[in-house]
This record gives sequence, structure tokens and C-alpha cells, in this order.
Amino acid sequence: MTKLTFQAIQAKQSQTHTVLSFAVLASELQQFATIQRVARNEAGALSGFQRPQIAGHIREIRDYLEKPEAILPNPIVVAFTDRVEVGPVDADGRCAVTIDLKLGAPGLVVDGQQRLTALSQVHDKDFQIFVSAVICADEAELRRQFVLINNTRPLPKSLIYELLPTVRGLPRRLGDRSLAAELAAKLNYDQHSSLKGYIYQHTNPTGIIRDTAIQRVIINSVSDGIMREMVKEPNGIELCFDLVSEFYRAVQYVFREEWRDHTPKTSRLVHGAGIMALGYVMEILALLDGARSWQDFARGLACLVGRTAWTSGQWDFGNGDQRHWKSVQNVNRDIVSLAQYLNTIVRNDVKARRAAAAEALDLEVSVLSARAQ
Repeated sequence: MTKLTFQAIQAKQSQTHTVLSFAVLASELQQFATIQRVARNEAGALSGFQRPQIAGHIREIRDYLEKPEAILPNPIVVAFTDRVEVGPVDADGRCAVTIDLKLGAPGLVVDGQQRLTALSQVHDKDFQIFVSAVICADEAELRRQFVLINNTRPLPKSLIYELLPTVRGLPRRLGDRSLAAELAAKLNYDQHSSLKGYIYQHTNPTGIIRDTAIQRVIINSVSDGIMREMVKEPNGIELCFDLVSEFYRAVQYVFREEWRDHTPKTSRLVHGAGIMALGYVMEILALLDGARSWQDFARGLACLVGRTAWTSGQWDFGNGDQRHWKSVQNVNRDIVSLAQYLNTIVRNDVKARRAAAAEALDLEVSVLSARAQ
């Protein structure tokens, strides 16, 4: 069979999209709809958009569907960009929808992947289900609909964020994070990045640093820090990328023993709290010390050596606030306390180095003046 035709109802919703609803057998749905798992190639290019399967959840749905009294009222949402035709629509919205299968399944599952997978594992009956079909102009619009539809559902936020750079026309609250997500992905996959392979994403589940932590460093900087003006430059993305990469290269150099072979459980340096707190140190060194290269940042970080408790000991945040190194958690209060502690040391060091440089300059001027006389 090269074509499937169903009687459908067209909803009057968006003027730029066609939205249809119809009932199909599970076996028919599997002929025209597929699930694209999110992945990246060796160059870091993103493809697909669905999260990995959750085996336990699928098994529960399958066991339920095998019962005689099972119902599945929630529709599977499928998006099409081509090979689907909608016949004349009558006054009540009724029409025929024809799906061309010659080149394979043209539909992509936007919502309901776990249900569809569970349906494929039910063998003793061909369950009939509802499909909500959305016809999109192109794949970019399809991705946009996926993000918008799933953003209010309990999908992992990190998956939504990883997809954001491929989508345009988003609400501002999502658009603002798109730059951070783009830079985080570049930091994770660019061969020149000091963080290559370190960042946990759905396409890199072996990463140890949470993508949301790196994104927060970038968001803070773009909002109120050094990147605010930097990103406006013609090569702004590259400048921001280099800044973050060089800073964490310096972190790895200065605190090599606390970084190498560690996880967030064994070192607060690669923990979300440490990553975000150090982001504020990056701002101080970039803004007040003019640091851009990893050597510049390493010089500014040197004052912290012997005064941290990344993997053992205690933090002394002052005013009687002493913490076991492992008690620092990824919560705003702890991040602020850690950032303030580190920032105070670094700011004082910058001031001291400036004062020493000024004193040396004054001495040199005095010597030259004396010689001139």
C-alpha cells in the first residue's frame, strides 16, 4: 500500500497551519509516523529532537494497553512537512486526508513517543487511537512547534534548551536562553574548546558538567557582564566562546588536581555551584583585569590556590559560616555565598596588583626624574 486515506476533522486554529484530528489503528500509525531521536554527528551538528526512551514508562503503558478495558484518549501529535494532502473541507470541518508512503513515513512524532513505542509492543490487538496532525511549512517550523508544544509538558528542560538554537520565532523567555544554549553546545563539541566533551547534554550523556550551569554563566554575563557588549560585535559569538573556553582552561590548569578525573560528587569544582560561582570570578578578571587568554585568567586565579575546599576540608565564608566542602549545594544561597567568598579574594588581589604596579611606576618615574636632574 502506497497511500493511506482517513476521514478527518479540520480545526479552525492558526491561519498559517493546518490542524487535523482523525482515528487510526496503531499499525497504520507506525506506517506513516516515525520518532527521531536527538543526536549529534562528529561535527556537533544536531539532528532529531525526541528524548531517549524511558523503558519503565513504556512498559507500564504497554501493560495497561493489553488489558481489555484499556483506553487511550490522549492523541499522538504528528507533524508533516510534505507528502500529505487534505481534500475539500465542508462546512462542519470534515475532510479526507491522504498520506503518501512511497518514500517511507513522512510524519514525525511531536508528542506521544512513549505511547507509540508502547503500542508497537502490544501484539494481541490493533489498538485504535486518535492522531492530531499538524502540517508545517518546513522542518524549522516543525522544530518550533515541537518546542512550543512540549515546553509546558514534563519534558527535560535540558532537551528543550539544546534544541533552542535550531528554532526561530520563540517567546522571549525562551529566545533569551537560545544564545546560551548555542554557546554551551559549541563549548561541548568544538575541537578548540577547553570544555569539549565535559558538558552533560542529551546528546552527550557522559558529560559531567550540567549544561544548565554553563548556560547560567553565559546568561548572567550577557545580561549584566562582559558579554553584554561583546556579543554585539560582528564576531560576538566567537568572542564569547573564546572567553568562556579560555577561562575554564585556566581553571583546569590552576586547579588541575581538583578537576582531573573528578565528578560533581567528588569535587565542587565541576559541580554546578562551583561552575556558576567561578563564572562571577571570570567577570571580575575580564572586566577589572582585562583578562582574555587562559594565561591572563590563570594569573588572576592564582590567589585562590590554597584557599579553596573543592575536594576536602572546609569553606570559611565568614561571620561564623563554615561549611564542609561537600555541603555546598547547587542552590542559590550556596552559590551566592561561594561566589562572594571567591570574588572578595580575587578583587583584593586585583587591587593589590594594581597598587603594586602603580607603586613600581611611581618609583620608575622618580628614578628617571632624578637622572634627568
